[in-house]
Amino acid sequence: MEIQKYVYPRTFSHIGITVPDLEKAVKFYTEVLGFYLIMKPTLIEEENTTAIGKMCIDVFDKGWGSFRIAHLATGDKIGVELFEFPQSKSLKPHFDPFRCGLFHFCVQDPDIEGLVEKIVAAGGKQRMPIREYYPGEKPYRMCYVEDPFGTVFELYSHSYELTYSAGAYQ
Repeated sequence: MEIQKYVYPRTFSHIGITVPDLEKAVKFYTEVLGFYLIMKPTLIEEENTTAIGKMCIDVFDKGWGSFRIAHLATGDKIGVELFEFPQSKSLKPHFDPFRCGLFHFCVQDPDIEGLVEKIVAAGGKQRMPIREYYPGEKPYRMCYVEDPFGTVFELYSHSYELTYSAGAYQ
């Protein structure tokens, strides 16, 4: 008899974001979004002797030279890697939700209004009005914003499961 393996949902580990100024990005993501700094900005140089050097050559190929990285974590233990490459200093993200690939990530905070104010005050941008998912029925709100470097992300007032599950607040 063949035993089938149970297919289970995997957990999300981390996301990597390229920024033009690592110190400013660490300040924004820790002070505005409240993420924890778990590894301060560190220089990684292209070399083929350490594990990290070999891994980066595998990922970026040869010729990248060096970059800086910092590791942060959200309150629910999701990692956020911030990368600063010398060649990316003047390259702003191009928002194109119709192109295949990563479109955005989402941060949850019950006080979306207050967080949007902090994001804008820190040099970010509010891309749309705060909207209700189920006006008059459920208290779920959302809003798209940008960090000060042009990276688009979304804010939710409630968890993903509650926002999309039938029966929540019914």
